[in-house]
Amino acid sequence: MHWHRLRVPASSANLGPGFDALGLALSIYLECRFRESERLVIRVSGRDAGQISTEADNLIWQTVETVARDVSLNAGPIELEIHNDIPLGKGLGSSAAALTAGVVIANHLLGLGWKPLRILDEAARIEGHPDNVAACVLGSIVASAIDSGGVARAVRIELPPRFGLAVVVPDFALPTSQARAVLPDSYSKADTVFNVQRAALLIAALATGSQHAFPAALEDRLHQPYRIPLVPGLDEILKLRAPGLLGCALSGAGPSILVFYEKKCEQVVDLVKQIFALHGRQSEILWAQVAPHGYELEHA
Repeated sequence: MHWHRLRVPASSANLGPGFDALGLALSIYLECRFRESERLVIRVSGRDAGQISTEADNLIWQTVETVARDVSLNAGPIELEIHNDIPLGKGLGSSAAALTAGVVIANHLLGLGWKPLRILDEAARIEGHPDNVAACVLGSIVASAIDSGGVARAVRIELPPRFGLAVVVPDFALPTSQARAVLPDSYSKADTVFNVQRAALLIAALATGSQHAFPAALEDRLHQPYRIPLVPGLDEILKLRAPGLLGCALSGAGPSILVFYEKKCEQVVDLVKQIFALHGRQSEILWAQVAPHGYELEHA
């Protein structure tokens, strides 16, 4: 049996005001090799490998089986080798990458012939929201939504070349379920309008390369204020101002921080690291780029 190689990027969702709507792909990857086999065999290496199951409850394999059930087919066992570089539990879309990988593998094994937008639609249905998986499938920066018929819609734009970004990853994990549990069931009209304005401003600024919209374009009232107690230093990080710093946002549900800056001003990223240190937390800077492509599948 022939091996196939699959690579899926990490992702950062929300980007401040775009709660469950905006995301971007990062040049940090989940890599897999797979082939049909007589029995299920899963091997794992890379970052946080000890937290990734090698049994039938592995998220990639579980997703393969979910897709197979959805189309009333059976997925035969596979040999799956996973090499992971995405920090787990840090708001960098590790589960979305695994889920996307599972849909892509199922599409190949079952001969479904799905194009990327159909893969996105299936992944978003399983995930429950499209922002992370849209970035995993399409790459770059993506605005996404589920339409009134339940179909995922997504449009990608490019990061302006004058902008840079980095991710500051602290030394603790924050389960998405815990980060979502602190959010209210409803929001005021004022807070909703506030976020709609900023999300529109952010998209316009990214589309045109205008730095003058920052840091206002990254402000948020729907999720980050409620998560401040869960991430030491987050309040100070969101208020950071410095020459060349466009602004900071919680990456997904956190606790990692996405930092936007003007090129040649990379030193501002260290300010976030310093704030974490003042709160007794160690952190690392990942100098990731926006991944220009979504998932990539090829013969090994």
